[in-house]
Amino acid sequence: MGATIVEKIFSSRCGHSVRAGEVVMAPVDGAMIHDITGPLAIRNFFEMGGTNVFDPDKIILLFDHQIPADSIDAAENHVFMRKFARDQGIHNYDIREGICHQVVLEKGRAAPGDIIVGADSHTCMYGSVGAFATGIGSTDMGFVLKFGALYFRVPETIRTEVSGAFPWRVGAKDLILSIAKDIGADGATYQAIEFTGETFSSMSMNGRMTCCNMAIEMGAKTGIVPPDDITYEYMQKRRQSHTVSIASDPDACYADRREYGVTDLSPQVAVPHNVDLAVDVEKVAGTPVDQVFIGSCTNGRFEDLAEAAEVLGDKKFNESIRVIIIPASRDEYLKSLQAGLIERFVKAGALVEAPCCGPCMGGAFGLLAPGEVSLSTSNRNFRGRQGSAEASVYLCSPATAAASALYGEITDPREV
Repeated sequence: MGATIVEKIFSSRCGHSVRAGEVVMAPVDGAMIHDITGPLAIRNFFEMGGTNVFDPDKIILLFDHQIPADSIDAAENHVFMRKFARDQGIHNYDIREGICHQVVLEKGRAAPGDIIVGADSHTCMYGSVGAFATGIGSTDMGFVLKFGALYFRVPETIRTEVSGAFPWRVGAKDLILSIAKDIGADGATYQAIEFTGETFSSMSMNGRMTCCNMAIEMGAKTGIVPPDDITYEYMQKRRQSHTVSIASDPDACYADRREYGVTDLSPQVAVPHNVDLAVDVEKVAGTPVDQVFIGSCTNGRFEDLAEAAEVLGDKKFNESIRVIIIPASRDEYLKSLQAGLIERFVKAGALVEAPCCGPCMGGAFGLLAPGEVSLSTSNRNFRGRQGSAEASVYLCSPATAAASALYGEITDPREV
């Protein structure tokens, strides 16, 4: 019987045939920590007797959640991590580059066939380049920092095959919200979700990142897209001589197979307070909102901002709401700046912030008061995620967010 792409990655890295369900000690090709989870992971490293990290070149360290420091505690965490980076000889991306998941990919720190771990649940986004990437806790990360390896239970795989071409102003975010609705918030717990089919074969890296990013919202260990010419073109600009041809065998054993079509897909909106509570936008159109957030590691890339700008046109955002726009990285900010998008957003009434997580986790700014409603292109709408536990967060695509920001209420982007 053939093997899935996940089984092949673990087999390659472990040096022997590995099957789903087996527990293996596997070496990692990269380990990422940021300013929220990093300090605890580093302390665990020291508590385990660590003196020198396993390989400074394989550790990715940066700040993105509370930057620039918004409290004395945050500033002290930054100082602690900077000292660790200097002492260990680790390159520190610090506050300059942007959101960890975007930076890892655009700097070529994840590649096809790699095993990457990160002390953040949305590490699974790196599966967009054909890596096995997963989030781990700070204790596990302390172990990885010392030993460069970790025990894994090799996950079974759910194969999703997606067909069709997206309708106008419908895209990858709408697709992944509809898949989450079908599979459920815990329907893929500790499994891998493999994204395949003609829709993914023609999908840009931006769309693939969006879908893999949100695999965790179904409980998945990782999301992964088999690497192809689109992947290799992306990698060639970021990492020299790294072309790995790897895909699941036709007779691979899957835990489940799901088929989806996008030809008739409507814009999706996840209603409070779970990601899998997605509905067609028509069902919630007219819901008043207080804040619109366009950004995050899910939808803060140039393509996302361009999508929002296309809906905006030469109009202005509704003055009754707050519009916060945050590019995912410095590179994405510069692309948007050079294309004139930043100026257009500012003139339309938006606050455009430096690359960071922003309101996504409610850690720094853009917090909601009790009773307020946010419409967000981020990945989670849990109670209290963006501020008060008495606030409500809806999730959507950049097109839907921009359309709604024009009218101050949830709006079908196809009607703008």
